[in-house]
Amino acid sequence: MDRRTRGPGAQHAARRREIADAVLAIVAERGLQAVSLTEVAARAGVSPGRVQHYFPAKQGLVEAAFERSNEVSAARIRSLVGDDLDRAAPRSVLTTVLTELLARDDETRAHMRVRQSFTALALSDEAIADRMRAEYDRLHRRLAGLLGRDADAGLLVPGTDPVDAAVALVALAEGLAYYVLVGITGPEAAREQVLAAVAARYR
Repeated sequence: MDRRTRGPGAQHAARRREIADAVLAIVAERGLQAVSLTEVAARAGVSPGRVQHYFPAKQGLVEAAFERSNEVSAARIRSLVGDDLDRAAPRSVLTTVLTELLARDDETRAHMRVRQSFTALALSDEAIADRMRAEYDRLHRRLAGLLGRDADAGLLVPGTDPVDAAVALVALAEGLAYYVLVGITGPEAAREQVLAAVAARYR
């Protein structure tokens, strides 16, 4: 029996996810500063001792929530594009990933509030910063791969560097995501800017 998918091992993983989800809900509503053992326990519907059993230190709790946030984001992308991202049209995947960074409803606003909270924490927490650098590296490489496939098909503007383009597009989308959250730019206007930036890379 595979303990990762059945039995006590699966139960342990499920409890950790439930607690991490409780952290994300608190962060979305009130920010990381509101995260505490008692608050997380109350949101998860368990005792503080139960939370401490799975996460003896707050740092582990925060890092687990960061990883869980990335899992939720990846699942949402797959639900929109399809489970087999490698077979989907590269431009479609690229556009979906970038526009999903922009809050447009309660669910995406909550997700982006969490993402921005972890970005701010990374400025003072090296463990989170290290995880964030790794996550951005994976994201940039993934998007550069998509752009590279379209470059090989002759669909991109000649001279476009897929890596540089991927980094620039992510930076634009995330900057606009922050503007949307604080009310500087509307979600539709931000989306149009992202779509225009993607279109500018194509013939």
